[in-house]
Amino acid sequence: MNPQTDVRTTARKFVAATGREALRLVRESLGAEAIVLTHRATAQGVEIVAMAEGDVQQTVQAAVPAVALATAAPADPTVLSELHSMRGMIEEQLASVVWSDSQRRDPVRGRLLRTLLGAGFSARLSKAMLEKLPTGQSYADGMAFVRSELVRAVPVHEDEDALFAQGGVYALMGPTGVGKTTTTAKLAARCVMRFGADKLALVTTDSYRIGAYEQLRIYGQILNVPVHAVKDAADLQLVLHDLRDRHMVLIDTVGMSQRDRAVPEQIAMLGSSQRPVKRLLLLNATSHGDTLNEVVHAYRQGHALAGCIFTKVDEATHPGALIDTVIRHRLPVHYISGGQKVPENLLRADRVQLVDSVFQPRQHSPLFVPAEADLPAEADLPDEAAPSPQAQGETDRLRLRYQSLIRAMAHDAQELATTAGALVGAHIGFDGARTLWRQAGDEAVDAKAVLHELSTFARGELVSGCDTYALALAGQVGLRATDSGDAYVCHGSLLLSDRSGLPLAAPNQWLSTAAARQSAAPGQRQAQWLQQQDFGKRLVHVLGKPPAVEQMLAWQAEGSKWLARAPGGTAVTDVHTGAATTLTRLAFAFDDTTERPVRYRGKAALQCEAQVEVLPRNAIDRDTLPTLRCVAVRVVDARSRKLLSHTCVLTNLGDEVGAPQLAQWQGWAADAEPCFRLLRDGVQLVGGMGEPGDPHMMKRLLVAGQVTTTVWRLLQAEGEWADRTRLLLGQLTGRATRAGRALTGGALYAGVGKLFLLLDALGTESAAPAQAPRALERQG
Repeated sequence: MNPQTDVRTTARKFVAATGREALRLVRESLGAEAIVLTHRATAQGVEIVAMAEGDVQQTVQAAVPAVALATAAPADPTVLSELHSMRGMIEEQLASVVWSDSQRRDPVRGRLLRTLLGAGFSARLSKAMLEKLPTGQSYADGMAFVRSELVRAVPVHEDEDALFAQGGVYALMGPTGVGKTTTTAKLAARCVMRFGADKLALVTTDSYRIGAYEQLRIYGQILNVPVHAVKDAADLQLVLHDLRDRHMVLIDTVGMSQRDRAVPEQIAMLGSSQRPVKRLLLLNATSHGDTLNEVVHAYRQGHALAGCIFTKVDEATHPGALIDTVIRHRLPVHYISGGQKVPENLLRADRVQLVDSVFQPRQHSPLFVPAEADLPAEADLPDEAAPSPQAQGETDRLRLRYQSLIRAMAHDAQELATTAGALVGAHIGFDGARTLWRQAGDEAVDAKAVLHELSTFARGELVSGCDTYALALAGQVGLRATDSGDAYVCHGSLLLSDRSGLPLAAPNQWLSTAAARQSAAPGQRQAQWLQQQDFGKRLVHVLGKPPAVEQMLAWQAEGSKWLARAPGGTAVTDVHTGAATTLTRLAFAFDDTTERPVRYRGKAALQCEAQVEVLPRNAIDRDTLPTLRCVAVRVVDARSRKLLSHTCVLTNLGDEVGAPQLAQWQGWAADAEPCFRLLRDGVQLVGGMGEPGDPHMMKRLLVAGQVTTTVWRLLQAEGEWADRTRLLLGQLTGRATRAGRALTGGALYAGVGKLFLLLDALGTESAAPAQAPRALERQG
């Protein structure tokens, strides 16, 4: 038989427009094991010459001389090996071409691939997973798909009750230093808590490591559990026979490198026992992906592994390699161990938590180093654009806080963008707050630059949000340094709208130590600073108590206006009668005032205001005393006429502002005071209070002050858009919200911060919709 004739009759030619299509025709005609002989481009398209695998073997045998065939010499295996190698090489190249073409058509796949590789997954598993991803998906949808696929694929032993009920002998195995003894103690503690110390025993085969038995013996004494040491298979047989009445026995084995020739001997020793020994392999989360692969191959010899335990997860940088390993080897994960505490640092394996932990922000050196073909080309950042280690650390620390919310990435990116657009359209300072939030971690921006930006921002907000005046509210809140716990007092200022009472700006904050409180009246220093600024509106300082007469005279000379809530027992002189009296007596003398319906603490009520001109009585020079207006506000129950509230207000404002308006301003100021306490949450979210000498502590305080006004305005906003936005922000915090219960200011603050981070992570810029809702103004 002529071999050449045989090749021409068995080889087939396939021509198609693309290499992928030609390869598909080969597989359909000759099967998946077909051998590709040639692959070239022609004028008609891509031409592939291929043969069925059986035909190749016959052809090779026919090519051998007849004499050799007569002596039954087998075909040269090298020929077949070369052909198979050629086929594999060509198909791998064609697969790379197909994958690259897929990435060009769907760039989201490339971004998802980089995410998976950066998390530590192998290129093979990452590509196989993304091949199932439908085209046209957003990155958020793709991440949700990847997460669901990983949750479905990762093998986990979920029934701990069944594990303990079944009992038996378990040997914890693994390389040196993986944490077998500590993990044995942790698992023993869980057993003791479950069914008592009298049903458990500990065994160690580690007679090599100095102190290994003593370490386990100490754990045994603490748990009141016996500990036995064995040297060989015969000892193990005797000990396990003596412990046959124990419901569970845990064996701490000798640590051996996966390349140690004694590993099979150790496995054989455990397998020789008459009582079955189930082997749990400990996998070090800090190991390289290839190392983990070697460990599994080495320790699964002889008998199948019962499962595995992840150790040192608190030290891992890319836990994706662990997930990749157990998926490929179908190795159930029993427990997760991290830290030295017994038994707190041993947790049951949870699919969702395992997958979510993979995408925590870490250093960007993947465990499975990808080839150039695995990564789409990207331009490297210039050296001057690289963030400093301090800035990168701050960014990673902040991002770490919201990575537990990776489920929130399942929210469509469009939904997040729509929420951001609604917040911009509501005119509550969202865009400005987001800009400041970014500057909190930017070392190139100092406190002076932020202070200037806040002044500019305040002017714009007041011009658009106020009618004639801006209400300047001063307050203070106690803060503590994050590390040392040193106490500070933050003296802050809020500028409220005279139209709605909502805080529009927080242009300045300053600190004093708790031991060095200022002797000046609260808000005096802030008031002096505010008077020196030009915000485009006249300021009215709203104070918690009337200023001293000297301060009244100074403000009168400067033309400054103020408003203060005064105690009912404040001594004054009635300008019209000249009689000495108190504010309470004046208030109860008002009988001819008009009442109007209001809501007081959710109930129907009636409110009335009355006013009279008074002079302070505690001044020496009566001729220079400023004439003040006293506005008394009285609220009674609409049905019973019971007195609900009685307030007195002193002011140097003239009749250009009516008494009802003054009463409303005072009420708004009282409602806004909790905004200062909310500043604590903001400071913690932007990095916390530093120690003396921290150059960025004041900047963080300034940023937190302004962002607080946005959070407060969102907390007070009404309407469907506001309810929907608060619901989404509550979901971002990861907290369960009960139906009908309003979100707290602190939770809302955390949600806004995480929204900022998610928008940055998704590369989403907020844009106001065409018909954005405006922040609803509060009614009187």
